[in-house]
Amino acid sequence: MAEYEVAVLYDQGLEIDLEKATAKVEKIIADNGGKITNTDNWGKRKLAYPIKGQDFAIYVFYTVELPGVAVQKINDTLNITDEVVRFLITKPDLKKIAKAEALKAEKAEKAAARSESHDSDDSETESEE
Repeated sequence: MAEYEVAVLYDQGLEIDLEKATAKVEKIIADNGGKITNTDNWGKRKLAYPIKGQDFAIYVFYTVELPGVAVQKINDTLNITDEVVRFLITKPDLKKIAKAEALKAEKAEKAAARSESHDSDDSETESEE
Protein backbone atom coordinates (compact mmCIF):
# COMPACT_ATOMS: atom_id res chain seq x y z
CA MET A 1 0.00 0.00 0.00
CA ALA A 2 1.21 3.48 -0.89
CA GLU A 3 0.72 6.73 0.98
CA TYR A 4 -1.51 9.40 -0.57
CA GLU A 5 -2.81 12.80 0.44
CA VAL A 6 -6.48 13.53 -0.22
CA ALA A 7 -7.59 17.16 -0.10
CA VAL A 8 -11.35 17.56 0.07
CA LEU A 9 -13.30 20.82 -0.15
CA TYR A 10 -16.73 20.39 1.40
CA ASP A 11 -19.80 22.52 0.70
CA GLN A 12 -19.85 25.52 3.06
CA GLY A 13 -23.44 24.72 4.07
CA LEU A 14 -22.17 21.60 5.84
CA GLU A 15 -20.27 23.61 8.45
CA ILE A 16 -22.86 22.79 11.14
CA ASP A 17 -23.15 19.09 10.29
CA LEU A 18 -19.71 18.26 8.86
CA GLU A 19 -19.48 14.92 10.70
CA LYS A 20 -21.89 13.18 8.30
CA ALA A 21 -20.00 14.38 5.23
CA THR A 22 -16.58 13.44 6.62
CA ALA A 23 -17.93 10.04 7.70
CA LYS A 24 -19.18 9.49 4.15
CA VAL A 25 -15.76 10.28 2.63
CA GLU A 26 -13.98 8.17 5.25
CA LYS A 27 -16.34 5.28 4.43
CA ILE A 28 -15.56 5.65 0.71
CA ILE A 29 -11.84 5.41 1.50
CA ALA A 30 -12.29 2.44 3.86
CA ASP A 31 -14.57 0.56 1.42
CA ASN A 32 -11.81 0.72 -1.17
CA GLY A 33 -9.19 -0.79 1.13
CA GLY A 34 -7.73 2.47 2.43
CA LYS A 35 -6.63 3.37 5.91
CA ILE A 36 -6.70 6.99 7.11
CA THR A 37 -3.57 7.75 9.12
CA ASN A 38 -4.10 11.48 9.70
CA THR A 39 -6.87 14.06 9.30
CA ASP A 40 -6.26 17.81 9.23
CA ASN A 41 -9.33 20.09 9.24
CA TRP A 42 -8.48 23.64 8.19
CA GLY A 43 -12.06 24.86 8.58
CA LYS A 44 -13.92 27.30 6.37
CA ARG A 45 -11.71 29.24 3.95
CA LYS A 46 -12.24 31.57 1.01
CA LEU A 47 -11.78 29.97 -2.39
CA ALA A 48 -9.43 31.47 -4.96
CA TYR A 49 -12.34 31.61 -7.41
CA PRO A 50 -16.06 30.79 -7.14
CA ILE A 51 -16.93 27.10 -7.57
CA LYS A 52 -20.57 26.22 -8.22
CA GLY A 53 -21.50 29.77 -7.17
CA GLN A 54 -19.77 29.48 -3.80
CA ASP A 55 -16.97 31.68 -2.47
CA PHE A 56 -16.15 29.55 0.60
CA ALA A 57 -15.52 25.87 1.33
CA ILE A 58 -14.46 23.71 4.26
CA TYR A 59 -10.95 22.31 3.74
CA VAL A 60 -10.12 18.86 5.11
CA PHE A 61 -6.89 17.00 4.34
CA TYR A 62 -6.45 13.26 4.81
CA THR A 63 -3.24 11.23 4.83
CA VAL A 64 -4.22 7.80 3.55
CA GLU A 65 -2.62 4.43 2.86
CA LEU A 66 -4.21 2.92 -0.25
CA PRO A 67 -3.59 0.20 -2.77
CA GLY A 68 -2.84 1.76 -6.16
CA VAL A 69 -5.92 0.28 -7.84
CA ALA A 70 -8.25 2.00 -5.33
CA VAL A 71 -7.23 5.53 -6.30
CA GLN A 72 -9.30 5.56 -9.49
CA LYS A 73 -12.34 4.08 -7.68
CA ILE A 74 -12.15 6.73 -4.96
CA ASN A 75 -11.65 9.42 -7.59
CA ASP A 76 -14.78 8.31 -9.45
CA THR A 77 -16.86 8.07 -6.27
CA LEU A 78 -15.81 11.48 -4.91
CA ASN A 79 -16.57 12.98 -8.31
CA ILE A 80 -20.28 12.24 -7.87
CA THR A 81 -20.54 12.89 -4.11
CA ASP A 82 -22.82 15.89 -3.49
CA GLU A 83 -21.09 17.10 -0.31
CA VAL A 84 -17.72 17.43 -2.03
CA VAL A 85 -17.15 20.63 -4.00
CA ARG A 86 -13.60 19.76 -5.13
CA PHE A 87 -10.97 17.15 -4.25
CA LEU A 88 -7.42 16.24 -5.14
CA ILE A 89 -5.58 12.96 -4.59
CA THR A 90 -1.79 13.23 -4.66
CA LYS A 91 1.15 11.04 -3.82
CA PRO A 92 3.54 12.96 -1.53
CA ASP A 93 7.23 13.23 -2.39
CA LEU A 94 8.64 11.58 0.73
CA LYS A 95 12.25 12.49 -0.14
CA LYS A 96 11.42 16.21 -0.30
CA ILE A 97 9.44 15.99 2.95
CA ALA A 98 12.38 14.33 4.71
CA LYS A 99 14.76 16.96 3.31
CA ALA A 100 12.47 19.78 4.49
CA GLU A 101 12.26 18.26 7.98
CA ALA A 102 16.06 17.99 8.13
CA LEU A 103 16.47 21.64 7.11
CA LYS A 104 13.89 22.68 9.68
CA ALA A 105 15.75 20.79 12.43
CA GLU A 106 19.06 22.31 11.31
CA LYS A 107 17.63 25.84 11.44
CA ALA A 108 16.22 25.17 14.91
CA GLU A 109 19.65 23.99 16.11
CA LYS A 110 21.33 27.12 14.69
CA ALA A 111 18.71 29.36 16.31
CA ALA A 112 19.21 27.61 19.65
CA ALA A 113 22.99 27.99 19.36
CA ARG A 114 22.60 31.70 18.54
CA SER A 115 20.33 32.30 21.51
CA GLU A 116 22.75 30.45 23.82
CA SER A 117 25.71 32.49 22.60
CA HIS A 118 23.67 35.67 22.91
CA ASP A 119 22.74 34.74 26.49
CA SER A 120 26.37 34.05 27.40
CA ASP A 121 27.40 37.44 25.91
CA ASP A 122 24.82 39.17 28.12
CA SER A 123 26.08 37.41 31.25
CA GLU A 124 29.70 38.39 30.47
CA THR A 125 28.82 42.08 30.10
CA GLU A 126 26.91 42.00 33.37
CA SER A 127 29.90 40.45 35.21
CA GLU A 128 32.26 43.09 33.76
CA GLU A 129 30.17 45.94 35.14
